[in-house]
Amino acid sequence: MCYRGVAVAFAALGILVAYGDASPAQDFPTRPITFVVPYAVGGTVDMQLRALAAATEKHLGQTFVVENRPSSTGTLGPAQVAASAKPDGYTLTQIHTGVLRFPFMAKAPYDPAVDFTYIIGISGLTSGLVVRSDAPWKTIEEFLADAKANPGKINYGAPAGATTPYIAMQQIARRRGIQWTHVPFKSFAESSNALLGGHIHAVSDAAGWAPFVNSGQLRLLVSYGSNRTRNWPEVPTLREVGIDVVANSAYGVAGPRGMNDRVVKILHDAFKKGMEEPTFVAVLKKLEQEPIYQSTEDYRAYIAQELIVQRQLVEELGLKQE
Repeated sequence: MCYRGVAVAFAALGILVAYGDASPAQDFPTRPITFVVPYAVGGTVDMQLRALAAATEKHLGQTFVVENRPSSTGTLGPAQVAASAKPDGYTLTQIHTGVLRFPFMAKAPYDPAVDFTYIIGISGLTSGLVVRSDAPWKTIEEFLADAKANPGKINYGAPAGATTPYIAMQQIARRRGIQWTHVPFKSFAESSNALLGGHIHAVSDAAGWAPFVNSGQLRLLVSYGSNRTRNWPEVPTLREVGIDVVANSAYGVAGPRGMNDRVVKILHDAFKKGMEEPTFVAVLKKLEQEPIYQSTEDYRAYIAQELIVQRQLVEELGLKQE
């Protein structure tokens, strides 16, 4: 898949708007809506999206049926929505950065520029690097120095494939000339068990580690956002230690291409109100996530730009799979 700059991506996304006038939606919604979550039950993303669905239901007048379709790259669920869901607004999914990045890495059954109708931007996943509280590294610089001095001997757990926590570690290694070993896991539950059991040295992931850090079992060495976290303000960002990387994986909600504009507006307005509900705000705060609201227009513009950014990142890190 090849894109020729922002104009091409915007034009492709514009196709969605043109298609969106095709089908009538006078009474939408008249039945429950399926919300496809591309991660396992009980994970950080699953908890956020279930809270969002519950907070949005009263503003939409219909219930959400959450279906978890996890995969190692987090792209299976969105790919299935793009391939088989009707564009009637009754099947939605989460779009995260990995969904945009994966087609540049390997052959994918969808094209993110044309196969989705982007509805609203919701939040971003706070990610970081954690070690056991009894680990010898008290700071990120100590950890990086050890990894630099011992090529291949330091290992870390992270989701595989196109995921942001894995990509962030690749970027860190490239900028500091480090060789370390990636151990892929399907969920933070698995990687945290391996870390607590002493089988790996560190975990790079979204803030599912928050309760473990708060309980004193794990130590957060660095966060990947543009600013320090609210709950652990003493922990630096990558930029503050001289690594110019920001990886917060903004995400939003989309459906298959061709959705009616009126349906998109109804869903956008309901989700926006759901984002403002105290129950959803509380879940984001608990998981150290920040609301990143983007209107339909702004979210589509963000997607168009992000496609270019992710293509360049894959080329920079040599992640293209032949």
